[in-house]
Amino acid sequence: MKILLTGKDGQIGFALHKKLASVGEVIATNRNELNLENSDAIKAFIEKIKPDIIINTVAYTDVDKAETEIELARKVNTEAPKVLAEKASQLDIPIIHFSTDYVFDGLKNEPYMETDQANPKSVYGQTKWEGEETVRQYKKHIILRASWVFGSHGQNFLKKILKLIQEKSSLNIVSDQKGSPTSADVIADVIYKIVKTFLNNPNFKDFGTYHVALEGETDWYQYACFITNEAIRLGLKTTMTPQDIKAISNDAYPTKAARPINSRLDTTKIKKTFMLKLPSWEDEATAVIKIALSNI
Repeated sequence: MKILLTGKDGQIGFALHKKLASVGEVIATNRNELNLENSDAIKAFIEKIKPDIIINTVAYTDVDKAETEIELARKVNTEAPKVLAEKASQLDIPIIHFSTDYVFDGLKNEPYMETDQANPKSVYGQTKWEGEETVRQYKKHIILRASWVFGSHGQNFLKKILKLIQEKSSLNIVSDQKGSPTSADVIADVIYKIVKTFLNNPNFKDFGTYHVALEGETDWYQYACFITNEAIRLGLKTTMTPQDIKAISNDAYPTKAARPINSRLDTTKIKKTFMLKLPSWEDEATAVIKIALSNI
């Protein structure tokens, strides 16, 4: 089996590259090896290697900058997935594509289900939704929506907090945006299970959109307090404690792009279809904090 994996230097791509090596030949690319801003380059690359599965983890993720770099965001988040899906269709192979909770407006009180109406409130969210729709035109697709991704590789909220609590005397963190932090390693485990399912069941029919998130929920403020508590418990010397973190409202921290107030994703469908048991976000966050502290 030959797997084309885009975005090997990103959080999810990095974790997936390691995980999928036992399944088959992984042709993993970064921006230098396959520039997803170039449709012709994508087509030529796929025609050359003829993969058995395409996994696209690349996205333009600078949510605020996307408000002004609209064309670039659309090239990466909408046009590239369209080309990848078209080539997958021509080869009659599955494509796995990553999306985001930002396709929703965040106004729902309950966790979002796959069937809920999309209503993006930012350029990032809109281009990701349009990308989903292009992939959805092809039957053999898995679209995975994830939120609040973190891991030991790359940049994320968890690692940023670990850095700040060693430098600052206090922090203001938004407390009215809710979600489930989700580790890149668990996402890699889920993809591994999906790919193995494809291998074991050539007649797999349950293509479509799925939500993946860890068990439990929190807000950014509580998340920051948890990270700080765990880091101190594990021996990190900090310049502040959770008592020095102040909860503020979303309105008190204005950003160019709107963020969903509710980023919670219902994972019933993916757990049932692929017989998954997802761990708690706290356990996964602690595991990543341990790795991060071992590297300090």
